[in-house]
Amino acid sequence: MEKDERLLHSSSFGAAAAAYAEHRPDYAQAAVRWALEPAPGPRVLDLGAGTGKLTATLVALGADVVAVEPDPAMLTELRRSLPAVHALPGSAEVIPLPDASVDAVLAGNAMHWFDMAVAGPEIARVLAPGGILAGLWNVMDDQVDWVAGLARVGGSAAIGPRDTPASWRAETADAHLPKTGGAARFGSPKQAEFSHGQRRTADSLVATIATRAGVLVMPEQQREATLGRIRAFLASRPETADGEFALPMLTAVLRVRRL
Repeated sequence: MEKDERLLHSSSFGAAAAAYAEHRPDYAQAAVRWALEPAPGPRVLDLGAGTGKLTATLVALGADVVAVEPDPAMLTELRRSLPAVHALPGSAEVIPLPDASVDAVLAGNAMHWFDMAVAGPEIARVLAPGGILAGLWNVMDDQVDWVAGLARVGGSAAIGPRDTPASWRAETADAHLPKTGGAARFGSPKQAEFSHGQRRTADSLVATIATRAGVLVMPEQQREATLGRIRAFLASRPETADGEFALPMLTAVLRVRRL
């Protein structure tokens, strides 16, 4: 994705902040524990924190959390839902924290938006020696037949290459590296996946998919057509046509250590 396109997609969420807060899933606690396991201490920065989906899991696990989010509307939702959390405006490229002030930096469904040529040095700056950077992504388990069908019907804008485990590993293996050939700030990556799930109805799953960047930036007619195909597919499948169902998911984690 080119830089201008990445900026367009990454800045699209504010218009759907309330829907994002309502419909996006949280993160598997086992995945967050694994991400934090080698961290030298309890201080955690949730970077690109959005409406606080990952922040809430970190709080539940007892971490000492500060959240940083660039979009004002998303930050407002985070502060509304988690008023006790220290939440600041800022970005991966300009982090409003002192040097060596956190033991881990976590990013939930956000690291792919970072300009790592700039963000890498910034993240390394705020990390204590031996600190951890981890990206987490919630992905749909396309080993399940109806989920694979949903991915085909929705297209890459609705369910992209980072949204299924079949391609997640390849798409994120170098997410911690600058794309311009600059110096690496982090060691070799480790990747892992953890079972997760979310109770959904057909309507709420369509609403969730509607908060994805690829859908948010579509022209209105195309967006409605895409969501209409997804709605029709869900109505046609016995697993999803009637009432609540379990959306099979994994929380996938990329973890690296600051050099």
